[in-house]
Amino acid sequence: MRSKKPKTVVETTPQESGFARLRSRLRLLYHSSAPGAQRFQFAVLVVDLAIIVFFIATPLLRENEAFLWIDYSIAALLALDLIARALASTDIWRWLRQMPVIVDIFILATLLAPAWLINLGFLRILRLWTLTRSTGFWRPLKKRGLGIYQEPVQAVINLLVFLFVVTGFVYTAFANRGDEPSIAGYIDALYFTVATVTTTGFGDITLPGSGGKLASIIIMIIGISLFVRLAQSIFRPAKVHFPCPQCGLSKHEPDAVHCKACGHVLNIPDSGNH
Repeated sequence: MRSKKPKTVVETTPQESGFARLRSRLRLLYHSSAPGAQRFQFAVLVVDLAIIVFFIATPLLRENEAFLWIDYSIAALLALDLIARALASTDIWRWLRQMPVIVDIFILATLLAPAWLINLGFLRILRLWTLTRSTGFWRPLKKRGLGIYQEPVQAVINLLVFLFVVTGFVYTAFANRGDEPSIAGYIDALYFTVATVTTTGFGDITLPGSGGKLASIIIMIIGISLFVRLAQSIFRPAKVHFPCPQCGLSKHEPDAVHCKACGHVLNIPDSGNH
């Protein structure tokens, strides 16, 4: 009779088990719906919104003596958040390939090297776009039955992000250029952007040269598209996201009983639970 070989026991070191517990804890904090996790997610959301306010006000605060201290402090917060979210993910390499994560890493680079990447600092407002791509941003709204407003809110945010990105670009590329510059400050750049996007075109502030004309054309085309998208989101009847088990149609009226595509019976949860 052959003797059974003893099973090999893989021992887990205290460091490895501690690291695994840390990842599990972070995964619960970032992705769980428990009350404690929701409080943590709300606190992270408040910090993110405060960072975005700083990004918007950066052109006005750059000359302040405390600007660099605030800049590096926000860089530390963003770095900690990125590291924590990486540890909370199930596949770090897949997580790193996501566009919002790539944008956040680029924003972190502009914070760590403000002197070298100062001309690209206006792209920091993209942090608002990456924030609204996370489930943590929308979970509190859905819990309060406001999930049906996700599309119009996202459309408004996309438009705001575009306005501030373009304003930063115009201010960086065209401010104080030429003998009699039309754009002398950030407010002038914002005024020009809004007038161009809305196709009002007062003409009192213009961008110089052929490059300025091409930039104005691009701003108008993209701006009109975003305005149309915003109008569609606001005036189109609100719908809920609930995939039909039979045909897969994902958008239905909140009180729909049957799928309008295939007639399958639907069981859409109440808005307060969906």
